[in-house]
Amino acid sequence: MIPTSAPAKHRRFLPGPAGWWQRWWRRLPPSRQDRFATLGPLLAVLLFLSAIVVAISYLRFEELEREQEAVTRDVEYAQQRLRLRLLERQEQLMRLARELGNNEIGADEFEFQAESLISQFPELQAISWVDARRTVLVSHASPSAPLSMVRAPQSTLGPGDTDGSFDLARDLRQPIYSRPLGETPGDASLMLQIPLSEQGRFAGTVMGEYSIDGLLRFGIPPEVMARYAVALLDDSGRVLAGQLQPPDTVLRMLPWSQRPLEHEVPVSPVGNGLILKAQGYRTSQDIVGSGFFWVIGALSALTVWMLLGTWRHTRRRVQAQRALVAETNFRRAMENSMLTGMRALDLQGRITYVNPAFCAMTGWTESELVGRTAPFPYWPEDDHELLAARLDDELHGRSAPGGFEVRVQRRDGSIFDARMYVSPLIDALGVQTGWMTSMTDITEPKRIREELSASYERFTTVLESLDSAVSVAPLGSNEVLFANKMYRLWFGTRGQGHRQLVDMAGNQPSPSPDEGDAVDSFAGMPTDALTDAGTENAEVFIEELDRWLEVRTRYLTWVDGRLAQMVIASDITPRRHAEEQAARQAERAQTASRLITMGEMASSVAHELNQPLTAISNYCNGMISRLQEQRISQEELLAALDKTARQAQRAGQIIQRIRAFVKRSEPNPTLSDVAQMVSNALELADIELRRQQVRLSPYVAARMPRLMVDPILIEQVLINLLKNAGEAIAQAGRPQGQRLVELRVAPRMLDGQEVVEFEVRDTGNGVPAEMIERIYEAFYSTKSEGMGIGLKLCRSIVESHHGRMHVENIYNGTEVVGCCFSFWIPVASRLQATEPPALPPVDTERAR
Repeated sequence: MIPTSAPAKHRRFLPGPAGWWQRWWRRLPPSRQDRFATLGPLLAVLLFLSAIVVAISYLRFEELEREQEAVTRDVEYAQQRLRLRLLERQEQLMRLARELGNNEIGADEFEFQAESLISQFPELQAISWVDARRTVLVSHASPSAPLSMVRAPQSTLGPGDTDGSFDLARDLRQPIYSRPLGETPGDASLMLQIPLSEQGRFAGTVMGEYSIDGLLRFGIPPEVMARYAVALLDDSGRVLAGQLQPPDTVLRMLPWSQRPLEHEVPVSPVGNGLILKAQGYRTSQDIVGSGFFWVIGALSALTVWMLLGTWRHTRRRVQAQRALVAETNFRRAMENSMLTGMRALDLQGRITYVNPAFCAMTGWTESELVGRTAPFPYWPEDDHELLAARLDDELHGRSAPGGFEVRVQRRDGSIFDARMYVSPLIDALGVQTGWMTSMTDITEPKRIREELSASYERFTTVLESLDSAVSVAPLGSNEVLFANKMYRLWFGTRGQGHRQLVDMAGNQPSPSPDEGDAVDSFAGMPTDALTDAGTENAEVFIEELDRWLEVRTRYLTWVDGRLAQMVIASDITPRRHAEEQAARQAERAQTASRLITMGEMASSVAHELNQPLTAISNYCNGMISRLQEQRISQEELLAALDKTARQAQRAGQIIQRIRAFVKRSEPNPTLSDVAQMVSNALELADIELRRQQVRLSPYVAARMPRLMVDPILIEQVLINLLKNAGEAIAQAGRPQGQRLVELRVAPRMLDGQEVVEFEVRDTGNGVPAEMIERIYEAFYSTKSEGMGIGLKLCRSIVESHHGRMHVENIYNGTEVVGCCFSFWIPVASRLQATEPPALPPVDTERAR
């Protein structure tokens, strides 16, 4: 390598990687070189410290692995010792079971051998001989055994006493260990069932009961018990015998190097129901290694601190240079990114600076503009005098603070509108050196503003030409925020008219249950909820105007953020007059329908009246002849007169019922009895049905609710439906036994609403499928003599009571055997019992 003290012209870069490194280093700026020079040693120290940490951690990990392997090995060894001990006891109990199965020993010998086994092996607490019916024949328990293991002869084991092990031993015919039994860990026990077999059939079991605490004390090697904390657990982790360290939640809070080493394994042949677990702790904490680690860490931290101090000192040295470069770049980037054109003038009016946005807006380059004096190339020729005056005001500081609008000509000759703002340029010594002008293109905003003005003018023109009065006022105030021409014509410019419309609309009943509540229902609601609320409609009469108005209100947020209410009032006086005329026409149609019905029933009514009149004539003639012959007593005369009076009363009732039915009257909804309405309708309809030899079968359910209806109109619907049913049967030509009309009236629930359903069934030919859709049309009839207004009026009457009418054919397989007309009326009706107020007089000339 060439010495660094040699002249620069004699220095050469080394070939290969070293030369590449030198070339890369020379190309870096001084700030980068300082940064790398500081970060290199810092990175080396951190890598060295990381290597020490990894090495020490690896050694500690290896040590823990070896200790864990030792724990696993010792636990496996203890498990094998415990397994062998259990298998030895199992073999002894199986030998005892074979002797019992072969009848080689009796009860006394069994008890003797059981006592010997229990005294010889302390973990074995009780041995019992149980027959196939779970009856304990012989049992012997250790004196130290708990009371639950002491079983009296001839006692019976319950299903829960053996935890199902008795049934498994009977089914599998092999030794079965139960799950650990006992509520408390100190009394936990283990049960072994050895099946007995006599001539191939199950004869019971030899039941051995172990103390789990005894298995731990006598089955685990002492050296393992001395070295570890050993315990026997069940499958749910409950400690049955022994003692362990704190739970896992506490152990997880310790450092990983201080956590106890543990291992667990299921105990064979018991299985997963009994688990052997041992815990051990490290015997040394490796104080020397930890001390070495902390010493190295402290030295490394000291070195890092010194390097960071050197780095901070180096950064302060270049801080001024970097700040200057950053400030310059920031200002230049800000100027280049602005859409506002910037132009600087000296005190003589010469352009000294323009930014890229100014050049882009005018189409002239920076070299073409800098140094130019007025007139500038972007001035339109027609505005030179105006712009020269503006420039003079600008140079003398007479420009308005809000700026001024000018026209600017691009290089291609196009013109755009701009707004200019002027501010003085002050140098570092506080001396003014010129003027800075910012220019913004306002062509598009100006166009939008003009369009908005035109749109507002069109909107105002439309509202002023409306036939409805439109007004907007704040809530709780008489101030009118907006009122169109019709409102000013009706109510003037004051807010009393708006408040009057709101109050009158709020006092009117809602036209339908789907409409909003009155204005008071919106009190306390948030502004957004009020603004989104639907419109409210009401029809009110204004006496001052002699007009009916439909008032619609809506809540909205005004332009200044206040909550306001908009009212739209439309003149509906001609419509109310038309509705009144339509109501009168409907009433006349209903009356005409009743007259037509009675006209069609005239012959039947005449026949019905002829019977009592004939009877009256016969009674009178008979009394006259007998009086002339003086062959009648006073009692016979009174009896004949009484019969005559009853026949006259019967004829009068028929005539009175006909007069009440055809009498023209205003609709009058009242609380009416359903049974009485049905009885009145049947009295008239039965006359026509009997003439047509049709049998009527009525059914009215008991305890019917009362309905808010006009009873005459409902009776008219029933009579029309019953008469139509009789005519359909007569037209079908049914034999005498099949001429039947059924009337059923009963309450029911329909879509959660209580209604009363009226159903009329006949045995006619039904309604053709293609005519069902048109059967309610006016002047359309399936009968040759029909006028086609009966069913139309029936459906109108039902719907005026907020009900519905339905028709369907009755089928017997694929053949039509009749028709069913039904309609229902709601029990909770919205009709009012009081008569509606009369309409005020309408000026027909004005309405026309």
